Amino acid sequence: MKLQAKINGEKLDVEIVEQDGKTRALVGGREYKLEVSQPEPGIFALRNGHKMTEAFVSPDTNQVVIGGHEFEVEIADPKRLRGAGADHEHGEGIAEIKTAMPGKVVRILVAVGAEVEKGDGVIVVEAMKMQNEMKSPKTGVVTKINASEGDTVAAGDILVVIE
Repeated sequence: MKLQAKINGEKLDVEIVEQDGKTRALVGGREYKLEVSQPEPGIFALRNGHKMTEAFVSPDTNQVVIGGHEFEVEIADPKRLRGAGADHEHGEGIAEIKTAMPGKVVRILVAVGAEVEKGDGVIVVEAMKMQNEMKSPKTGVVTKINASEGDTVAAGDILVVIE
């Protein structure tokens, strides 16, 4: 997939190729070979060899935080038609909020039975010396909390379930 990006005001060509579970990204002529997973909406775990980096992509702004560095990013896909449909990924059913990487639960912001709106903070996990507030991907009710404050959690652990 070929895209055009504006990163902190600089225009760059971006090419992303996924093959055999790996992602090759060419950004402004610089190549990255990555294993990418998305444990929850807006959070990506990027592995380059033995190095693991977390990326947060804000659903509401053009802000992207990668490894503690903040970027303003605008993406244009020249082939994509305008007016794509609405986001239905978590409209029905359950949403599981999972950790992107190992960390420690710092705060739980909701209780079982609490009603939450899409985008509300539900839990804060510290990973790589950064505190990450994980947000609800949908409007619903908290049905499970699988961790307590102070718990150490592994990558991919389901921390909160929202129905």
